[in-house]
Amino acid sequence: MKAIYLCDHSEHFDQVWASEQKSRLRSVVDISDRMFKSDELPAEATNLKDVEVAFSTWGMPALTEEQLDYLPNLRAVFYAAGTTRNFALPFLKRNILVVNAAAANAVPVAEFTLSQILFALKFGWQQAMALKNGGPENWKRRDMPGVYENTIGIISLGLIGRKVCELLRPFVLKKLAFDPHASAETFQSLDVKSASLESLFAESEVVTLHAPWLPQTEGLITGKLIASMKPNATFINTSRGAIVNEPEMIEVLKQRPDLMAVLDVSNPEPPVTSSPLYTLPNVILTPHIAGSMGKEVRRMSDMMIDEFIAWTKGHASPHTVTFETLEKSA
Repeated sequence: MKAIYLCDHSEHFDQVWASEQKSRLRSVVDISDRMFKSDELPAEATNLKDVEVAFSTWGMPALTEEQLDYLPNLRAVFYAAGTTRNFALPFLKRNILVVNAAAANAVPVAEFTLSQILFALKFGWQQAMALKNGGPENWKRRDMPGVYENTIGIISLGLIGRKVCELLRPFVLKKLAFDPHASAETFQSLDVKSASLESLFAESEVVTLHAPWLPQTEGLITGKLIASMKPNATFINTSRGAIVNEPEMIEVLKQRPDLMAVLDVSNPEPPVTSSPLYTLPNVILTPHIAGSMGKEVRRMSDMMIDEFIAWTKGHASPHTVTFETLEKSA
C-alpha cells in the first residue's frame, strides 16, 4: 500500500511527524519522508495515481474537486490534529475515510484544566498576585474552598469535558455538567450530575468551558451567568473565546474583583492592544497553550499510526469523521 504526507505548511509538520514517528510509519506502509503540498499535485500526478492513504497534521489543505482527481485511488486520510472542519467535506463526499486525532489533543487540554481547577480551589492565583503586589504584608493564607467536597461545573461533555471528568475521579468533588446532547448514561458513567447553565454557574466554585465553537454556541456564556457565580469563584476557558460574550464578561470582572478568570483563549487572538484582559488584576491570560505543544504533539501522530494499523486489519475507528460529527465539532 502506497501513502504520502499531504500538508501545505511545514511549520508544524516536522514537529508532529518527528523522525521517530516517520520511521515507525515507514515500517508499516510504503511512504517517503517527503511532504507533498496541494499545488504540487498536478506535476506529480503520475506518481500519485497509486496512493491509497494520506497522512497530515495542521496545514492540511482543503482540496478542490480537481485536486482530488490527482489522487484517484485515495481511500483514507489520517489527520494528526483535531478539527477537520476546514478540509474534510470533499473527502467525505467521495467516501474517503477521514480519521482525526482530536482525542489525543484532548489529553493536554484536560491536564491543563485539571491543574487550573486544583490551583483555583486553593485561590492560588489570587494569593500569588497578592504577594507579588503587596510584599511581606500580604504573607498570609486566605481562607479558601480547597479541593475536598466542593463543586466543579463542566460545560460540554465532548472529548475534553469527558477527559476532565475522568481526571477528577480521584478527588472528592461534586461535578455538575451542562450538555443538552449528552445521554443520561453518559452522565452516570462519568459520575456527573446534569445541570442547567444557570444552576451550574450559581453552584460551582470553578466553572470550566469545553464547548465547541459553533453558530449556536457563539456568545453562549453571558455576563449574567458570570455575575451569578459564588464569591471568589473561578471561570476557566480553554475552548474558544467567541463562546463567551467577552465585553459582558469584562464588565462583570471589573465589578466583581473577587472573581478570577483563567483565559487560555480570547476573541480575537491575541486580544486587541487596548483590551482590559491584559490589565485586569483578576484575569490570567495565556497564549492558547492548553492544547498539544512540544513533544505532546507526537501523541497525535502516534495515534494516527495506530489507527492506520487497525484500519488495515479491518477494524472500524471510533475517531472517524462523519457528516454528522462534522456539523457538531469545533
